[in-house]
This record gives sequence, structure tokens and C-alpha cells, in this order.
Amino acid sequence: MALAGGGAFGLKHLDALAEIDDVVVTSVVSRRLDQARDVAAKYDVAHASADLDEVLARDDVDAVILATPTQLHAEQAVAAMRAGKHVQVEIPLADNLADAERIVAVARETGLVCMVGHTRRFNPSHRWIHRKVEADELALQQLTVQTYFMRRSNLNARNEPRTWTDNLLWHHAAHTVDLFRYQTGEEIVEAHALQGPVRPDLGIAMDLSIQLRAAGGAICTLSLSFNNDGPFGTDFRYICDNGTYLARYDDLFTGHGEQIDLSGVGASSNGIEVQDREFVDAIRQGREPESSAAAVLPCYRILADLERRGSKSASCSTSTPGVAPMPAR
Repeated sequence: MALAGGGAFGLKHLDALAEIDDVVVTSVVSRRLDQARDVAAKYDVAHASADLDEVLARDDVDAVILATPTQLHAEQAVAAMRAGKHVQVEIPLADNLADAERIVAVARETGLVCMVGHTRRFNPSHRWIHRKVEADELALQQLTVQTYFMRRSNLNARNEPRTWTDNLLWHHAAHTVDLFRYQTGEEIVEAHALQGPVRPDLGIAMDLSIQLRAAGGAICTLSLSFNNDGPFGTDFRYICDNGTYLARYDDLFTGHGEQIDLSGVGASSNGIEVQDREFVDAIRQGREPESSAAAVLPCYRILADLERRGSKSASCSTSTPGVAPMPAR
């Protein structure tokens, strides 16, 4: 395995891969060679590079995880597959629909595993809900989600300067749009959005509200902000016909604050590790992974629809006026 991207999320993948049997990280790639060498030394990886093409040409790399800036995902994923490597692309798959569709097309053409890091599918908290829904023990009525950060300065999760700009719609909303489809098992038939002001120095909207409706009638209310002054992260409230549940990453509570034991849900209590295990297992078993590029593509179609319609509602069947323009990229 090779890891491209030595930032905050790249390190989470290295921690996860260290827990998986018979997986050896043979190379670390980063934009800065000094960073790649530092990360490689910390994780006892033999090779470090600032050149992804060099790493993709190596015989000791079967697969690569791309934890790189969003704007690089499409070109790097295609390059990896063209080089004969399986690839896991960190969320988002791309920041536009054309690139997302191109990645899916190359995956189908090459027959290689192409997975996207839609981690919410793999967090034990959300998997517990998913199993209950599949067993007809719960029916989702409303998923209410708050995704809040303070990003007025262009810093990453480790409070380090970013070389790229994050995006509420194409990155953070992608988590919830895909999760809503995954949890209901239904397509989204209606989507609406409102955005707040665009911050001039970053060129992105700092606040966003999205409303979704699934084919069976369940709704999702998603609030996102880069202006939040307080703890950062995402909170999920599942309002069901048979209980209410609060999820935060790998933990799950009832609506009354009682923690739910998730020890039997998966091979790990760490959603990133569960995600990486799925990637490795799909390669070994020659099958499509749970969050393959093809499986999550409908999410990106919804995001593109919201952005493209601008001043209109995005709906799979009809469109009506009433929402503000979507964020500029």
C-alpha cells in the first residue's frame, strides 16, 4: 500500500492500516519531501517521495490511498488506475460531476477496486442504525445533522495551514447526502439548499442549509457552517418510528443520552479502520467495495444538481423557485 497525503487524515489512515494483518505501507507521498520523510520515519515506512508518478511505477505498490487536496483527486485517481493500482479516494470523490463520472468510467474500464472514503458508512454508530433499518426494527422519519467548524482561516484539522480551500457543499455535505441514501435505502427525490454569504478571501460560502426527501418520504435537514465558535465536528440525530438516536462519529446514544454498546458491530470501534479493512478485503476478494465510486456517484449527482440549478430548487422530478445560489468554487 502507498499513502499519498501526509496531512491530518493521511495519518489516520496510517494508524488504521497498522492494525490490519498482512498490509505493508511501502511508500508515503507528500507535496513536500521533508513532510513525506518525516511521516515515513514516524511510521517506519521504507520509501518517501514527493512524486506520485514515481510511486505508482513501483512494483511494491498494489494500491494507493489518496488523502490529498480535493482538487487533485480526479487526476490522481485516474493516474493510479491507469498504472494498474487499486485506489481509495478520500471524500469527496471530486469537486464536480464530470470528474466523478470520469473516475467511475475508468474504474469500470480497468476492473480495479476504486473506493471512496465515505466514512459515515463505516462508523459503528451509523452501522448499528443501518442494521436496525435493514431488519425492519427502525424506520427513519428524519435525519437532522449539524456539521460545524471554524474555518475563517484556511487551516486543517491539526490547525496547520492548508494549500487548498475546503468546500461545504462538495466535501462536508457529501457525507450526509450519501449517508441519507445509505440509511433509507432509497433515492433522494427532492433537494433544496440555501447558502449564506461568500467569504471574499476564501471564495466559498461559509454557511449552508440543505433539505432532502427520500422516495419513501423520510426527510433530512442538514446545517453546515465554517463560522461556528465552539467544538467542531458533526452531530447526527436519527428520529425514527421506534426511538431517537444521537450519533457522533463512532459513538451512539439514545435520545435520552444513554450510550449504546457498539462492541459487536464491526471488527473495530474505529470507523477509519473499518473503512480501510473494507478496501483491503475488496482487493483480496476481487469484489466491489461497499462505498465504491459507482455506489456513491448518485450523491455527487445531487450535489451537482444543487449547484447547477442555483436560484432554483433541485428536484429529480420538478423544479420550483426559492433557493439562493450555491457556493462558488
